[in-house]
Amino acid sequence: MEGLFLKSGLEDIAERVLTGKRLSFNDGVRLLKSPDILTIGYLASHICRQKNGDRVHFIVNRHINHTNICANRCKFCAFGRDAGDKGAYVLSLDEIEAKALASRNENISEIHIVGGLNPDLKLDYYVEALKRVKRVLPGVIIQSFTAVEVAYLAEQHNMSLQEVLITLKEAGLDSLPGGGAEVFAPRVRDLVCEKKISGEHWLAVHEAAHGIGMRTNATMLYGHVETIEERVDHLIKLRDLQDSTGGFLTFIPLAFHPKNTPMEAMGLARSTGYDDLKVLAVSRLLLDNFDHIKAYWLMIGPKLAQVSLAFGVDDLDGTVVEEQIAHDAGADTEQYMSKKNLINMIKAAGRIPVERDTLYNTIREGF
Repeated sequence: MEGLFLKSGLEDIAERVLTGKRLSFNDGVRLLKSPDILTIGYLASHICRQKNGDRVHFIVNRHINHTNICANRCKFCAFGRDAGDKGAYVLSLDEIEAKALASRNENISEIHIVGGLNPDLKLDYYVEALKRVKRVLPGVIIQSFTAVEVAYLAEQHNMSLQEVLITLKEAGLDSLPGGGAEVFAPRVRDLVCEKKISGEHWLAVHEAAHGIGMRTNATMLYGHVETIEERVDHLIKLRDLQDSTGGFLTFIPLAFHPKNTPMEAMGLARSTGYDDLKVLAVSRLLLDNFDHIKAYWLMIGPKLAQVSLAFGVDDLDGTVVEEQIAHDAGADTEQYMSKKNLINMIKAAGRIPVERDTLYNTIREGF
């Protein structure tokens, strides 16, 4: 194995990875700057197999984007609208219930609801939406509402984060998705999402969720104005919170899509497949206390997601159904992938498909 690392410049990092030592901030920077993607992929795959063997996870889920009216209007977002804008919408509670009900025969295990910060939607709307989804899909796990949405509800109602989370949990919320993290660095947030809660506030919401026994996901939106150092800082902050709470389920790097966003005029190109694979692999190496790294096929495409299974990834997300946010920003993937196609992708890569629920309980393995 030593020959793999000759002249790579990563020999010392490889030694630390292979002997189970934690990587540093500087190690992360060196990895993201290194052109040796094959060594990085090998090391990430080694760690992934230690944690998950040959098993690759997927979920049968359904996305519902309940409103695109948003007070923040982040510069990287093509989904948000102001009230009264062409295309602005709010789903009624009946419409949310109908979309959930339409999935009843699909044997889904997760409903994923996220949307904009709509000033007209109060806590009772969210509570009733959760209750209705649970009523029509009693066995489903609801992973919904980003930390940004939770913080906004707390501000609207003069409640603590914990009070909002407990209220939502009692109505049926089981888990928080990882959206809204973007990149934690204040410099980046000032440039691309100046109205959004700070990185520290995002971390505080997830810490509060973990404190009431709620497991959550984590994300990073990369490929816009952030530096490599800011990417690594983001990952280290997630690792630190996971050390403290152990509440994160998985990490999902999200590739920025500039089309139709206010940032499109900056001439930013979409991330390359090379960069996507490197971010996934380095995330696997730095986040040693996360069990799972997810390649979101909807953002990077199913073919690259399949290749990422050799770069430290053990989860391909799920069937999704009707995703709006990434597609408004130019994602050219389908909005749905069948369970059969997910299974075939995983098996073709020589891995074992594992259908899971939100909490990574196995539903079925080895199709």
